[in-house]
Formats: sequence, structure tokens, C-alpha cells
Amino acid sequence: MTTTTDGSTGATLPSRAAAATETALTTPEAAGTPQAAAEAVRRATDFLLARQNAEGWWKGDLETNVTMDAEDLLLRQFLGISDEATTRAAALFIRAEQREDGTWATFHGGPGDLSTTIEAYVALRLAGDAPDAPHMARASAWIREQGGIAASRVFTRIWLALFGWWKWEDLPELPPELIWLPTWMPLNIYDFGCWARQTIVPLTIVFAKRPVRPAPFPLDELHTDPDRPSPPRPLAPATSWDGLFQRLDKALHAFRKVAPKRVRRAAMNTAARWIIERQENDGCWGGIQPPAVYSIIALHLLGYDLNHPVMRAGLESLDRFTVWREDGSRMVEACQSPVWDTCLAVTALADAGLPADHPQLVKAADWLLGEQVVRPGDWAVRRPGLPPGGWAFEFHNDNYPDVDDTAEVILALRRVRHHDPERVDRAIGRGVRWNLGMQSRNGAWGAFDVDNTSPFPNRLPFCDFGEVIDPPSADVTAHVVEMLAAEGLAHDPRTRRGIAWLLAEQEPDGSWFGRWGVNYLYGTGSVVPALIAAGLPGSHPAIRRAVAWLERVQNDDGGWGEDLRSYKNPRKWSGKGASTASQTAWALMALLAAGERDSRAVERGVQWLVATQREDGSWDEPYFTGTGFPWDFSINYHLYRQVFPLTALGRYLHGGPATARRTAEPPVVSSRAEAGGS
Repeated sequence: MTTTTDGSTGATLPSRAAAATETALTTPEAAGTPQAAAEAVRRATDFLLARQNAEGWWKGDLETNVTMDAEDLLLRQFLGISDEATTRAAALFIRAEQREDGTWATFHGGPGDLSTTIEAYVALRLAGDAPDAPHMARASAWIREQGGIAASRVFTRIWLALFGWWKWEDLPELPPELIWLPTWMPLNIYDFGCWARQTIVPLTIVFAKRPVRPAPFPLDELHTDPDRPSPPRPLAPATSWDGLFQRLDKALHAFRKVAPKRVRRAAMNTAARWIIERQENDGCWGGIQPPAVYSIIALHLLGYDLNHPVMRAGLESLDRFTVWREDGSRMVEACQSPVWDTCLAVTALADAGLPADHPQLVKAADWLLGEQVVRPGDWAVRRPGLPPGGWAFEFHNDNYPDVDDTAEVILALRRVRHHDPERVDRAIGRGVRWNLGMQSRNGAWGAFDVDNTSPFPNRLPFCDFGEVIDPPSADVTAHVVEMLAAEGLAHDPRTRRGIAWLLAEQEPDGSWFGRWGVNYLYGTGSVVPALIAAGLPGSHPAIRRAVAWLERVQNDDGGWGEDLRSYKNPRKWSGKGASTASQTAWALMALLAAGERDSRAVERGVQWLVATQREDGSWDEPYFTGTGFPWDFSINYHLYRQVFPLTALGRYLHGGPATARRTAEPPVVSSRAEAGGS
């Protein structure tokens, strides 16, 4: 077994969990009684407290997929800074993640993914694995069966183009002049979600330069026909959106040939200034790995030496995204989540019954107060008059605080009895004001920007991977509504608009879609407690439909689970999958908020959590229950398996904050289903 930075293990124990569940259902002392739940809460509390950093924060490993590790090796190869130790450690991790059929998936238990498999294969070639080695031959054969490199996503082919393994002219065009489009014009950079914006701006420089480094080996074995690696694809009809944007791409390719060099150079310089202005104090960009990687490449192409302070800080920031494991392998995190993990941990410990003035809660509150963002960022483009006051997800990300973290931090701070309550009130006041100011026109909230809903970015041929816009979502809106209710604003017109939007977004089966967690279990587990906190009674039809859905999708073992395939095929996979600790907790949090504490469904769910807890107070969860982009980019937050079960069990024992915040007069709003909608 290997130990990660959050103290969890890299091994999976499905057989042990199954055996423990069977024991829970047959052994009286582990039957999910309040006494057994109290013991589980004690162990989980001790486990979580022991993992707090001395500065006051918590951070679990953020596990994604091997493209992070493969692209890190490709970056080092491109910059000429590869070293044997790093390459060997990365290859060890990548090999360990390969499936028996030779492929790599994007989430635990998922199907093989073509682009991920190509990038992993190339990385192992860089590490010295021979193409005729059995594990490599299985991978290349599968890649050819799936259409080869030509069928992979654009980002994979960009990395290959950097070494001449793919032709730049066979990629969609992305001109640097995009940086000059005014905000009122379609496809300006602020029409893209912040994560896409931070990636696209440096990539416009890369596309303008079209660099090619000498390839250390050919990749003919990854083409279905090496003589025709990029077979022509017919254009969609000109009257369709796809056809229109394909022809726009052709026009941009033509413009490249005639673009004045002076204009193009000025555009690249403007883009470079935009990039440098957004570098964080720790050297990263936006606290996430992909924009940092592409920003380093772009600036390097413009002549920035690797010893330049901007470049040196950027490369050093990437090293901090590395998790070294006991077996000598090396995993690269796409992002780090200390603010998110810390506020969730505070809430979990408060729900577990830890005194509000416990020193470790106060220390966590101190750290969170110091992380509030008090200067404008890119969000101010759409809200220029709004004073700052949000919280970001990461250690350093002043440009992109997010609505979700801000709501959850405020909820957490209210659970702590701090020695300087006026400081807490001032910080919360700024956060509430900022969140209210970030409300979109439809009454809901997105994660990072206001009204980031343009239909055009997703149509670009370049954007064939994941979400590139940031529309409002049910889970983020629910967390804001819950926070506003806790602040006494349940009847504020802005809160009521959010409630109305949530009710209108309920699915016909009674669930809610989950944007940032998997999936309908996360959405429903977020919305029901928020609606109850805002004053809806447990008897409200929307709440009863949600309860019925949760009861219907409960697994035979008493837990809940949902596979990421529910994003692709909700009819088949909604609410269905192997039971996990975090998803079971989300279901319980919703049922408990709805007044179902004494129900058989809650009893069985508590039994499952009690039974599957390890002796040290932790839970095992190999499954990915978080998302960056639904389906396309999945996340295993290693702390989710700790904080959410503790929250659910604590609320089972002590009641939840939602029950204490119900208002006397619930808002009079109706759901989409009641109104006859779908």
C-alpha cells in the first residue's frame, strides 16, 4: 500500500467493505444504532483532527487521471529539463494505472479513454518503455482500433504537434487577435469560463508560433494508416451550427496566411501581458495546472528564459502540485483544494459535536479569514462596481474566487466561536455582499462568473473537451441559498429567486443535476438541505419527490452510489453505482434535512457508513465522486470520504443546522413539475 499526503491509502478494499456491510446488517452491536454511530463519529473526528496542518488548513489529495503526469513529462521534454528521477517516478505511477486491456481510463472503474491512453503511451515511450513490450503493444493496438491519433481530442494533438507527431495545419486555428475582441462581441475571452480563458489565451501564442521540437522517436504505431495519419473529414452542412463554425475555422486558417506580422506580434504581446498580470504570488495561474503549463510554454516561445523570475516561479509552482508516494511513484495534482477542504472539515467537525470554540476550529477559522480575496479579479469584467470579498478554492488564486467556496466558507465560519467576532462578521459581510452581487439574470449562481452562458464557445472546433462555459448550476445555487438562509436572508427577493430557480430545475424523477459532484446524488444532496434551510417544509411536494427518488435508488447494501456514466446516459445510470462513503453521506444529508431520521432508508444508510468505516476512523473510496467537467474530467477528492460521512453521521446524532434555521413562513414558490413543465 502507498500513503498519500492526506494519510489515505492507495489500495482499494471492495471485498472488505462488502464483508463489513454484511456484518453490519447481521450483528446487533454494529447495526447502525445511535451508539454505533456515535462511536464512528468519535473515530472519524479523531482521524480528521489529526490531519490538520499546523497552519490551520486541511488538504486531501486531488486525484484526476494520468494526463496530468503525461503532460508534465511532455512539458519537461519540450523545455529540455527532463531528469531521470522525475521521469522514472512518473512512469511508475502511469504504469500502475493501466488497465488489463492496455488502456487508461479517466476515472476508477471507467472505460478506456482514447486521448488519455495516447498521452500515457507517449509518456511511457519517453520513459524508455519499448513499443513491443506487452503492455505497450496492448495499448497501441487498442488505440488503432479506436481510430488512432486522428480520433483523439484537440488537446492531445496539440501536445503531439509540439514534437512533429501531428501537423499544426491539421488543428483548429486559434488566433492571438482574440485577445482584442471587446466584451460585447461573441467569442471574446470573457465568454469562456475562467479555466478555459486561462488556457486559451496562452494557447493563442502557441498556435501563432507553431513550434516543433525534434521528436525522440516516431509514433507510426498509433496511426490506423501511417501514410495518411490525418484523413480528411467532410464538413457538416453549412446551415448547421457545426458547419458554420467549421467554415469559420477555415477562414481563420486563411487569415493566418495574410495576417500582418506587426499586428500579430502586437496581439501576442498583449496576450503575454494578460498572462503575466494574472500570475499568482506562488507562481501559478489560477491555482490549476493546465493554464500554468500552457502559460510557461507560451512565454518561453516569446523569448522568456527559464531563469526569468516569471518562468522560474511558474516551474516551481508546478513542483508543488506533485504528490510523492511511498512506493516511489509520483502523481501530479491538477489543482489543490485547501480552502474547500478546510471549510468542509470545519462544518463536519461542528456537526460531529466538537465545541464551537475548540482550538483547532478557531485555528481553521483564522486561516480561512486570512484567505479572503479582497481585490478585484476577472469576475469584475461583468460586475465592475461590485466590491470584492469572495474565497477561492486553492492556496493562491486571487484572480478567480468562486461563489461555491464563498458560500461554504461563510457557513463554516458561522459554526466557530471566534475570539474576534467583529472580524468574522466583517469578513462574512463582504462575502455575502459579493455572492449576492454574483447572481445571474435567471436568479441562480454559476461558479466563477456572472451570466457566463454564451452558446458559441462550445461550438468551436477547438473546444472538443469538457465544459468551456460556466452557467449557473443547482449545486452552487443551493449552497448560496443555504448560506443566505443562515444569514437571515431566506425571504430576501434575491434568495427567493434562487429558490424558484432550484424548484424549476428539479428533474421529473425528483432529483437535481450535479455539476461539480457526481451527479444527481450530489445535486439532490445539496438542494434539499438548502430548501429546508430556506423555509420549505418537509411536506413540500418537491421535497417529497426528492425523498422518494433517494429511497428508490438506495442500493441493496444500504448505501448509495452513482457512476460517472450518469452524465452520458442518465436514464440508465442516474443514482446507480457502487456504494461510496461520500455519496451515501449526500443522500443521508438530504433525507435528514427532510425529516426522515427515523426512516428505514436512513437507518440502513447509517448502518452502511458505520460498517465500512476503518479502524482508524477513515473510509476507503477509490471511486471518483467529484468533477471538473462532467464526464470529461473527473476528480477523486481524497478528503470527501472523511468530511461528508462525518457530517451525515453528526447530523444523524445531533440534528443538522438546517433544522435550526427553518423560517416561520416558507417562501411561496412552485416547482417546474407543479407548473406542468418537464
